[in-house]
Amino acid sequence: MKTFNQSPTAPTFVQNPYPAYDSARAMGDVVWWENYTMPAAVSHRAVRMILSNRDLGREPLAPPECPAHIAEWQANESHSMLELEPPRHSRLRGLVLRAFTGRKVAAMAPEISATCHRLIDAFPDHPFDFLDAFARPLPVHVIATLLGVPTDRCDDLLRWSNAMVAMYQSGRSYEAELAANQATVDFTAFLDSYITHRRAHPREDLLSDLIAAEEAGEKLTGEELISTCILLLNAGHEATVHTLGNALKTLLPLTFRDVTPALVEEVLRYDPPLHVFTRHAYKNIDCFGLEIKKGQEVACVLAAANRDPDFAENPNRFDPTRTLSQHQSFGSGLHFCVGAPLARLEISIGLQILFDRCPNLQISEAPRYADTYHFHGLTQLMVR
Repeated sequence: MKTFNQSPTAPTFVQNPYPAYDSARAMGDVVWWENYTMPAAVSHRAVRMILSNRDLGREPLAPPECPAHIAEWQANESHSMLELEPPRHSRLRGLVLRAFTGRKVAAMAPEISATCHRLIDAFPDHPFDFLDAFARPLPVHVIATLLGVPTDRCDDLLRWSNAMVAMYQSGRSYEAELAANQATVDFTAFLDSYITHRRAHPREDLLSDLIAAEEAGEKLTGEELISTCILLLNAGHEATVHTLGNALKTLLPLTFRDVTPALVEEVLRYDPPLHVFTRHAYKNIDCFGLEIKKGQEVACVLAAANRDPDFAENPNRFDPTRTLSQHQSFGSGLHFCVGAPLARLEISIGLQILFDRCPNLQISEAPRYADTYHFHGLTQLMVR
């Protein structure tokens, strides 16, 4: 296994990680990423195999000790289906899937459209940040509506979520860890109070379904209920914010304005919002001639898989006419993104309404990516 040296916080890598991925892939399907001290799958076939292999999972064989200053954050994580394997994962995912059936997702289209028009109506005449004006408020409003959380608390939800997901970023500071822990405390207190209110006032939404399951006493505990709500609110907007920003950065200098399903998939393949997802090996794994040892954590570099020339011809070229098998931006296997249908719908409706309403939209300042790896999104996108 060849060694790949690349700091995830190096400025050139933050702005454009794809040449580094090409270099890593040239070394083999799996490389030893020295900066993470773990193997990293960088080819499409290796990433897909690892994500789909039940001998690798999210739960480590030996959970690390948790520092006291992030105890509340870690306690919440311990009940998150994103960090669990069956049978707990299956039970929680089965409950959440109730909200993401084709019928229920399609029923969100009018709400998504109305929210897009409302946000565009408020665009100023002078240059403005597209992320603040559109990409951030749209998905948090949509996921809050689907879940059944008051949309007038969206600013709080965004603030808590941004603090909590900073825990997944490379080179996070002690101050960021304290902020994440406090956000978890505040987020939990809000949900605990609101769930108490909603027990007496159920409605037709996912939160009411989850409360009913918790009250049944067999499918969901109180801690799992709160953790699941936090996960859905965090994951339900974070990736879509980055996807909308990255997509508009790519599309505005080009001529593509017909938002087809193929264009949405190419947007997701070309510059995805999440670049790395990890697994733990439950036994020694042979990955195309390279061994991943039992107990070892392995990084699946989703964005490198998407730019693999064995998967996509001329992979560094944006081409919305491609016909591809599955890209890895939503993952694969047991932990395939449960919200993928909703994300696709938001991206499709959001971009099309934006192009229809604002045909002369232009980038007004050179965009830059934020130092938030393993997320990949812009600091801002100034447009006019």
